[in-house]
Amino acid sequence: MSMGTDNRKKIAFLTLGCKLNYAETSTYERGFRQAGLEVVPWSVPADAYLINTCSVTATSDAKSRNLVRKVLRVNPSAIVVVTGCSAQLRREDYEAIPGVSLVFGCSQKASVVPETLALLDGRSQPAMTSCESAVFGAWSSGERTRSFLKVQDGCNNYCAYCTVPYARGESRNIPISECVENARQIAALGVKEIVLTGVNTGDFGRTTGESFLDLLKALNGVEGIERYRISSIEPNLLTHEIVDWTASGTKFQPHFHIPLQTGSDVLLQKMGRHYGTADFAALIDYVRHAFEGPGKPLVFFGIDVMVGLPGETPELFRQTYSFLEQRVRPSFIHVFPYSRRPGTPAASMPGQVSEAVKKERVAALEELSSRLHSEFIEANRGVRERALLESTEHSGYMEGYTGNYIRIRRPWDPSLCGKIIDVTI
Repeated sequence: MSMGTDNRKKIAFLTLGCKLNYAETSTYERGFRQAGLEVVPWSVPADAYLINTCSVTATSDAKSRNLVRKVLRVNPSAIVVVTGCSAQLRREDYEAIPGVSLVFGCSQKASVVPETLALLDGRSQPAMTSCESAVFGAWSSGERTRSFLKVQDGCNNYCAYCTVPYARGESRNIPISECVENARQIAALGVKEIVLTGVNTGDFGRTTGESFLDLLKALNGVEGIERYRISSIEPNLLTHEIVDWTASGTKFQPHFHIPLQTGSDVLLQKMGRHYGTADFAALIDYVRHAFEGPGKPLVFFGIDVMVGLPGETPELFRQTYSFLEQRVRPSFIHVFPYSRRPGTPAASMPGQVSEAVKKERVAALEELSSRLHSEFIEANRGVRERALLESTEHSGYMEGYTGNYIRIRRPWDPSLCGKIIDVTI
């Protein structure tokens, strides 16, 4: 196989799933670059392919397996390495695919780079540890404007519908000192914005005796980083103390991504969630009161909602719809259908909802999301904000996001790439 004029071995990456996966893939990529490999698009013939899989739904599992088979068809002689959540939960399925060279579960992330390099160099492979109690620290470096910084992994909630605790293990985190050092490395690249990521981000500190608020305060002092966002935080972990501090003039933006899952108290309890709809609504009110005021931008709320949970009758779905439309009024609803996951309590619950009904309910909430998002933008008209401009040209324009996550466009000006400018929405 041609290696190019510099004879460096080539590696390509394919990633499915969440921002956490993308941050981890980016960290693998930096490790391989440091070892002298050339990173190429997956469509280019490579010596090795790393596929970071997702298992959040049955469809994600199927897409992950199909992607592995597709790569093997394109380049059957290459080394194919599979990692991620689907690899953790379905290891035997991937090991059974002819041509797959290495399979790493989520507990073996630190072994991915050294063992793949050993295989590429024809050296004997060291024995993989079956479990790593430490967190694999990761951050993305593919964009000039923002980076996703992983601060936490795993979850102890074991919600009835979810396989994530089985795939990623129990909640654990890297120390604040390491998070700060990673943020400094990100700042050294000229990146201005960091999005904090984790499986259960607000649970930070469980393994180090630190607190999430202490982490936020430490990161706020990193020079060069001008904005932070919290990618997702459970409503019961977004405390008044955290809200008050972030709203007090810090680098943290008026943008929160909070999972609701369902607007039915019956289903919240049945699924093992740690709050009720009254708690959720009160939290939204508190955040708005803390951040908003005359002339200030409105808070952007992204809300996760799952439709078709076992036992979700038409009446319970109407409760969710009404709760979102009339009480919470988020800026965006991330809607997804419940996927029956073998081995979870919800899989054997009565009242399973048909795929056709799930599809109808997804469509209804997506239409509501579109309407609420438009209304959110209109409610911000005339407000002064600051936008971080991106470095990609779109037909003579450049785009960027305000602090409260409204996308804006400006005529292309390369001198403004990666800069934060004042705008009127």
